[in-house]
Amino acid sequence: DRDVTGVQTCALPISPMLPPQQLDQLVQPIALYPDGLLAQVLTAATFSNQIPDAAGWANQHSYLHGDQLAHAIQEDNLPWDQSVLALLPFPRVLNYMAQYMGWTQQLGNAVLAQRNDVMDAVQRMRQAAYNYGYLRSNQYERVEDAGPNDIEILPVSPGYYYVPYYDPYVVFAAPRPGFFVGGAIRFGPGITIGAGFAPWGWGHVGFEWRSHALLDRKSTRLNS
Repeated sequence: DRDVTGVQTCALPISPMLPPQQLDQLVQPIALYPDGLLAQVLTAATFSNQIPDAAGWANQHSYLHGDQLAHAIQEDNLPWDQSVLALLPFPRVLNYMAQYMGWTQQLGNAVLAQRNDVMDAVQRMRQAAYNYGYLRSNQYERVEDAGPNDIEILPVSPGYYYVPYYDPYVVFAAPRPGFFVGGAIRFGPGITIGAGFAPWGWGHVGFEWRSHALLDRKSTRLNS
């Protein structure tokens, strides 16, 4: 095929729109991430081809943290989208995305084609975890229920993120009698995201849930 300028183009297959139940399953592994981290993951998934190389770089530099890591990112002049660069302090998150590339690509396609629906699915999953007693404020994060479709998950200390780890088959279902819901969500070590990470979209990053808006996003792919 050729476009109107005469340049040869390649027609890309159009991904089918996913129904709510399938979107719910798609977002379950990340629905309980803090809002800022979730916003970066959703955007980075639309650049799925960059994820494996970014995961490799993050693993090789996992000994660096904070300003030292930010300096190394700048020094290496890495060629990836800002959202992918923003995940370099989170090698376990990048490793998950790289390990399950089919899932990452499907998530990215859904974000591009039906972002509002993806955000609604996140809220449905958060509401389920909240209703069953799993999702609560603690020493790692603040859970704020601001009304229908507006559950926010925020760091207790700004710029200090903990990645939650959980079994979707547990936290999005009613607990069996006697099950201790407080131990269902675990957290990794704290990760500092200081001013040095501002060039990669950190800062006032997150969502306006009711209007389905991503905040402080600089990725042209999502803003177009």
